Amino acid sequence: MTPSILVVDDSLTVRMDLAEALEGAGLHPLACATLAEARQHLAREAIELVILDVVLPDGDGIELLREMRAGAGRASVILLSTEAEVKDRIRGLRTGADDYVGKPYDTGYLVARAKELVRSHSPEAGPAPATLLVIDDSPTFREALRKAFADAGYHVLTASNGEEGLRVAASSRPTAVVVDSVMPGIDGGTVIRKIRMDAALRRMPCVLVTGSELEDRAAEPRALDAGADAFVRKDEDLAVILARVGAVLRGAAAQRIDSASLLGPMRVLAVDDSPTYLYELSDVLRDEGYDVIVAHSGEEALDMLAVQPVDCILLDVQMPGLGGHETCRRIKSAPGVRDIPLLLVTASEARSAAIDGFGTGADDFISKSSDHDVLRARVRAQLRRKQFEDEHRRAREELLRVELDASEQRSARAVAEAKAALVDQLERKNRELEAFGYSVSHDLKAPVRSISGFSQILLEENGAQLDESGRGHLLRIQAAARRMGQLIDDLLKLSQIGRASLDRTEVDLSRLAAVVVEELRRREPERTVEVAIQEGLTVRGDSRLLRVLLENLIGNAWKFTSKTSAPRIEVGAALAEGTNAFFVRDNGAGFDPRWVSTLFAPFRRLHKETDFAGTGIGLATVHRIVDRHGGRVWAEGAVGRGATFRFTIP
Repeated sequence: MTPSILVVDDSLTVRMDLAEALEGAGLHPLACATLAEARQHLAREAIELVILDVVLPDGDGIELLREMRAGAGRASVILLSTEAEVKDRIRGLRTGADDYVGKPYDTGYLVARAKELVRSHSPEAGPAPATLLVIDDSPTFREALRKAFADAGYHVLTASNGEEGLRVAASSRPTAVVVDSVMPGIDGGTVIRKIRMDAALRRMPCVLVTGSELEDRAAEPRALDAGADAFVRKDEDLAVILARVGAVLRGAAAQRIDSASLLGPMRVLAVDDSPTYLYELSDVLRDEGYDVIVAHSGEEALDMLAVQPVDCILLDVQMPGLGGHETCRRIKSAPGVRDIPLLLVTASEARSAAIDGFGTGADDFISKSSDHDVLRARVRAQLRRKQFEDEHRRAREELLRVELDASEQRSARAVAEAKAALVDQLERKNRELEAFGYSVSHDLKAPVRSISGFSQILLEENGAQLDESGRGHLLRIQAAARRMGQLIDDLLKLSQIGRASLDRTEVDLSRLAAVVVEELRRREPERTVEVAIQEGLTVRGDSRLLRVLLENLIGNAWKFTSKTSAPRIEVGAALAEGTNAFFVRDNGAGFDPRWVSTLFAPFRRLHKETDFAGTGIGLATVHRIVDRHGGRVWAEGAVGRGATFRFTIP
């Protein structure tokens, strides 16, 4: 039976927005604008969750919450209101609300939290199978993992990219996550780091899967540095991956943490008696993506911490009543909250003020300033420090599981060796499939050539007898035939890259790039494009595949600068996102960064065919080549301001 969710809010916009979002999440929303209507719904229907505004036309929402808690029903309640009154949040949570969300709210987080509360109150028929979330941009490998895990008795969820994977993890709370290391957009390491920063999910076991070649010895340390509990390679037998995941699950602590979802921002408690500074500080922190809870005194801060978990505290030193130093001492002496990072904030620049602040137990001390960059950085640093401490604690627990993991791997490898004959058979079938693909392509090309050729003859010999519309139809037939021929060629090339053997040698990328540029200049001698190629770009890789990679990246840059007044292309290497990466940069048409996660999928084109011709296979080919080398590829760009494509070859 679909759970019923009652939305009580006097704003029609809020009711419509939440009703649509809840219905899309598979829940049954009921909406009303007054307490009287809400009481009628509660009296005649089985409601599992109430999303309740505090200020309503006919009364106080918290009074309805009090009635519900005094009655027999145990529906969950999320209070939804503004942050104008701190006492409303404290009063609501003390009265028995399960959560309090401030307006303006994040719809995704609110829906995820609603599903979480509904699930926590649902009776379970018995022990459910472990749920695994598989995140991989390769449909083939993703399906192979899904089937293997399902056959082993797991409940399996899947996602095709990092962004979707994080949303599924937040809303479904899987038992463990198996994530590919190299994906467009958010890669596997970033997915794991985001999970580790979330209070609700940070203890969820994560297994990082990579397609890196065996000689890349740094791959495993990088995976573990990202926070992965285990590391496996795609070229290992599925039995090895199953055994590794099983070992990780057995060692994982079986505990449920009912705190904020990954879709919800981290919560920062800001305490200051100045409404002006508190308002300014709240705006700065909300711009950083944090959920800000405000308090105007030390007493309010302590009351808030008694009912509301937070991730960081910003505490003014000079306040009437209970001052910042004493509030800090009390927080740091309370077992439940003393590990929360706490920053003292003051207008004093004196050295003694900082010494006194640290003496009370504060984790950091910062002066009030109109420049908030330092404050942002300090908050981020404290949140990272807390995350690292939690990870180190888990690392100590991991040591206890090492021997069991090793035993499981030895057993799995024994099974893998027994299946070696099946691998040989699969390779033979792949060769047969490739031969079949070439045969089919030849059969497809023949009629395409006929269409193109005969339409050309018709245009040359009978074109004068046709009107303008007829000649236009023939020209469109020719263009479609050429596009079909190019598409067949590109698909064959993409298929070939996935099956070809990888031959690693020392490759001079600078020389290869110069050859590609020279071919483009011969093809379009009328164009003048400034090209700068950095000297000394070398890498160990497959020279044939790397040439195809540069042909696609530089070819795209050449194409998308065709409408630029002073076109320029750069090929080089630079430090990016903590690693040395090669890049191809242009000042052409660029792209909307909102669609960056779709760039490397086949047939995904962000420009009209009439503006820039293409089949949508080139960047998919680039992604496959980089993945074959065990590297990573990503892009940056803006509409009308060019694009930069970066890639690594370990």
